[in-house]
Amino acid sequence: MTPRTRLIIALDVTDREEALAIAQKLGGAVDAIKVNYPLVLSCGLGIIKDIKKYASVIADFKVADIPNTNSLICREAFEAGADGIICQGFVGSDSVEACVDVANKFGRDVYVVTEMSHPGALDFMQAHAFELVDLALKSGASGIIAPATRPERLAEIRRRAENMKILAPGVGAQGGDARKAVEAGADFVIVGRSIYNVEDPYAAAVEFIEQLRQ
Repeated sequence: MTPRTRLIIALDVTDREEALAIAQKLGGAVDAIKVNYPLVLSCGLGIIKDIKKYASVIADFKVADIPNTNSLICREAFEAGADGIICQGFVGSDSVEACVDVANKFGRDVYVVTEMSHPGALDFMQAHAFELVDLALKSGASGIIAPATRPERLAEIRRRAENMKILAPGVGAQGGDARKAVEAGADFVIVGRSIYNVEDPYAAAVEFIEQLRQ
């Protein structure tokens, strides 16, 4: 995924019509739309193909299982049209490599979580974030997930991550700042409620894009 606006929309809704309306409004203004389990469980995997009419789709399934199960999940997501998938690294290198192997067959991307954006990530994940970066590099992943809510940590992860793409969630409702995240090394920022829950989502998206271009 090549940065254009650097903005990814987190589509954290469960209603099909609402999801498609948001995608239609914002698809042309963003680099990708991120969907997660609540939407897919509500609407079915077919929602990915419907959203792809408007933008690239990243399946935020945080895949975290044994290699065979990871392979099956990734195959289903890519066959449904996903351009990328997010997996967890804590399950080990063989499980991440299983995701990467399937992604390579489809010409798609895998992003490995190194440190999440919520406070609970400090309990266990933060202590192992650099190890997860190294695992993602060794496994051949396209990129990683690092927190916009902690730009100082994002900067440290950036130095470790070499040329891998960094997607930074937590901008907006969780308190992360889009510009600070990019300055710390993020290639893309992920924003959800702060855009699609306002009166004019398109204007809100444009405002974030302008911040990222300053």
